[in-house]
Amino acid sequence: MLAAVLLIIFLLVVIVGVPISFAMGFMTISAFTIGNGAMVIIPQKMFSGVYNFTYMCIPLFILASEIMSRCGLTMSIVKFCDTLVGHIRGGLAHVNILASMLFAGISGSATADASGLGRIEMEMMTKAGYTKEYSAAVTAASAIIGPIIPPSNIMIIYAVCASNVSVSAMFLGGIMPGIVLGLAEMLLCYYFARKYNHPCRARRSSAREVLHSFKRSLPALGLPIIILGGIVSGVFTATESSAVAVFYALIVAVCKRQITWKSLVECCKNTAKTTANVMLIISIASAMSYAITVLRIPQAMVEVCMKYVNSPAVFLLLVNLILLILGCVLDQSPALLMMTPILLPIAMKYGIDPVHFGVLCCFNLTVGLISPPIGMTLFVTANVAKVKLTDLFKQIIPFVLVGLAVLILITWVPALTTFIPNLFS
Repeated sequence: MLAAVLLIIFLLVVIVGVPISFAMGFMTISAFTIGNGAMVIIPQKMFSGVYNFTYMCIPLFILASEIMSRCGLTMSIVKFCDTLVGHIRGGLAHVNILASMLFAGISGSATADASGLGRIEMEMMTKAGYTKEYSAAVTAASAIIGPIIPPSNIMIIYAVCASNVSVSAMFLGGIMPGIVLGLAEMLLCYYFARKYNHPCRARRSSAREVLHSFKRSLPALGLPIIILGGIVSGVFTATESSAVAVFYALIVAVCKRQITWKSLVECCKNTAKTTANVMLIISIASAMSYAITVLRIPQAMVEVCMKYVNSPAVFLLLVNLILLILGCVLDQSPALLMMTPILLPIAMKYGIDPVHFGVLCCFNLTVGLISPPIGMTLFVTANVAKVKLTDLFKQIIPFVLVGLAVLILITWVPALTTFIPNLFS
């Protein structure tokens, strides 16, 4: 009952238009007031929440992405993908998705993909004869692969919240689901291409053209290879890999002569702004997690679930429903920070693998980014593409259904998320 009251308070504040971080703060103060807690604990918990070495990954991965984007390497990725799949019916839609899968290894952000790489992809598609609405839908759908394929900021946040899960395991666990989602979206695009006679490149690229394009994109493709290779081989940890990523990005930028002191300062400014937003949410969510723990809300929910939910399968179905609803309203980071302390203990009681559960939660909330009516990535994509949100909603629904189908597959086949982490454990 208490959890429902706090959730209603939070949702009402959000609906009024208060920013997520402030709404979470209001909910935290309400929880402390109800529980007669000392308000002086709030700033203490906010500070301790971000005082974690693992969170160093977040600003460093963001900075590496900023530098690589500043070098203009996004276009080289698009051209390489075009030589690989541009000849297939609906070629540029496939290029869009494949490029997002590769760019995910650099940015790890759906917003960065939609606003950066997506702008290039949508221009190419509309010039080739695709409608603006369909181009925007493909871009939004492919952008959500970014937070699944490593590196991923939300997986770092989950790993810290879970405490007994390593960031490396979460990164490795996201590889297969990200690839499956990309392939599923490409199949859908192929169906639409056959149905609506979408264009494609007249001829297949020769092996020489593919090799030449690959060489030009190698500096961009090298970053995810170095990150995953270093983590898997044990040369460095996931946190250390973020520093290596920045160092590598700077070397590439200097070698290509695509960066100046002025542009480097701009990259640092953008990184600082993005990091500040994320860290504010994390700090407030830490205080909120403490408050709901003191009020014994997680324990109460565990007792209810253990009483009425009689199997892990039913519990995972319930989790999917809860997170899908939250994912349509909230951004991924606050939703994870709110729900992980509540849901993970229950999952552990049912013997569910924490890596499987974590990837499931992250994937679920990621699908929420493109789910009407409030999917965050839809707003970004509609703004970049200059299309009406209502028109984009109609085009995105099939991609949401594909995302839900892959989510069900991940739910019932844990090996998709645990195979690679177990292989390298």
